[in-house]
Order: sequence, then structure tokens, then C-alpha cells
Amino acid sequence: MTHTAPSAQLRAALGLAERGIPVLPLRAGKGPMGNCSACRNTACGGRPNMQTPGPCTCPRPCHAWAAATTNPAVLTSTPWAGAWRQAAAVAYHPGGAGLTVVDLDHADAVAWARESLPGTRTVATTRGEHWIYQGTMRSVNGVRNGIDIKSTASYARWRGAGTGTMQPLPDAVRALADKTPAAPRPVEGAVTVPRPAGGGECRHRSPAYLERGIAMAEQRIKGAPDSIHRTVYGLFLAVLSAHGRCGCLAQVHIDRLFTAAQEKGESLRHCEIAWANALTTLGM
Repeated sequence: MTHTAPSAQLRAALGLAERGIPVLPLRAGKGPMGNCSACRNTACGGRPNMQTPGPCTCPRPCHAWAAATTNPAVLTSTPWAGAWRQAAAVAYHPGGAGLTVVDLDHADAVAWARESLPGTRTVATTRGEHWIYQGTMRSVNGVRNGIDIKSTASYARWRGAGTGTMQPLPDAVRALADKTPAAPRPVEGAVTVPRPAGGGECRHRSPAYLERGIAMAEQRIKGAPDSIHRTVYGLFLAVLSAHGRCGCLAQVHIDRLFTAAQEKGESLRHCEIAWANALTTLGM
């Protein structure tokens, strides 16, 4: 009988699990693996991203943080084998390891943390840093521009052990979760789009037509079972494609879309990126 050597991701996952850190595979794009057939569209009664109330009992790692495990027998089991072969990265459940990650998504967020938070172990990311503290709390996205808190009911990508001495979770971080997030804002200049050529009456200026479009986009964002980044981008693209070139969109409409996305767990930073990418795709 031939045996397939474990992937680099699985080897890393097993090493973390041995240290008591619950792990799971991430697909390309940093998202968790898709639901198994038993849980697709929340048929099992759970929520596939960050809201499942308890450990996932499915044979495959389909419930994100709730599927994270330290059990090597589960990690190397046949149902998980295909997931590890497809995995682009390893994630872990900070809360399950007794940790909190302050995810700083850009340089301004890092600068703010250095001025406002106690130093602790830090890990470099693609655009910013993860600051890791000992202790757990509830996870909240968008506590400040470019700052998410990942602890209980959340997962973070493993990017290495980092540097520095890990410190106890400070009150300054806990206080961030208690503050009401700032009102969502679009990318500057996002609604400065051209009027129709010839200056004719725009058919979209019917309030009912525009209202139906915005309400439909809000409901599809709120009802997205998974892949929230892709869902938000796709709906921003659809709204801009239908209403962006004729001057129909007002600030209040864009605020509604951003609010729906943030209530679903999308950060303000990712909303801004999705909006900017949609504008670029449409050449606006």
C-alpha cells in the first residue's frame, strides 16, 4: 500500500495542534472550506461562518472556527484529506487557544495600536500586523478603521509564531468591543459618476425602482450563508452597474449597503476595498 505524504499545510497544522492550538484548512482567498451537503444553506441549523453556537460535528471542516480541532486523528482522517489537499493556508481558532488577535489591516491601524495599546507578540501580515494577547473575548469586526478583533467564534490565518512576549489581554482591547463602530463611509468620490449623455431623464429616478434595487441588495447581503467578501463585492458591482452611471445613487443608499455588509461581519476596510474594486471593474 502506498501512502501520500502530508501536505505542508497539514504538517504545519499537526505541529500547531500538538501545541494545543485548534486548526482548520483555508481555501484560496483565505475563506474556510465550503459547507458539506448536510449543512449547505444552514440545513443543519447552524451558521457556516462565525456564528455557529457550538463545535461542528460534521465529518468535513465546513463550519470554519467551529470545525477547528487539535485532534490529530481528525486532522488526518479521510474526510479531511481532500480539504488539506485543496488548502492554501492554515487557520486557527484564537479563542480555542485562549488567545485574542487584534488584526491591524493597514499601516495607519498599526500606528494607532503602537500609540494606544500595550505591546505584545506581533506577527507580520500582508498589509499590517496581528497583535496577539493571552485571554479571550468576543470577536468584533470594524472596531476602528482597519481593525478587527478575532477571539471567540472566529478564526485567523496562521502566519507564524511572531516576535515579542505575549501579554495578558488588556482592558484597552476589551473596551474596543464595547464601543459603537463609526458609521460606515464609502470610498471618497465613489458617487461622482457621469450623468447620461444628452441630459435626458433617467429611468432609474423612479423612487420605487431604486428602492427595490437597494432593498434587494441589502437582503442578499444579510442572507448570504458564506463567502461574504465575494457576496458584498458582487452586489456592490451589481448596484453600481445598474445605478452608478446615471447619478441615482445618493449617500444614504451607499450607507445602507455598507451598514448591511458590516452587520454581516464585513469590516469597513473590506467594504471600501470592495466598492473601489467594483468602480475599477466598471471603469468608473
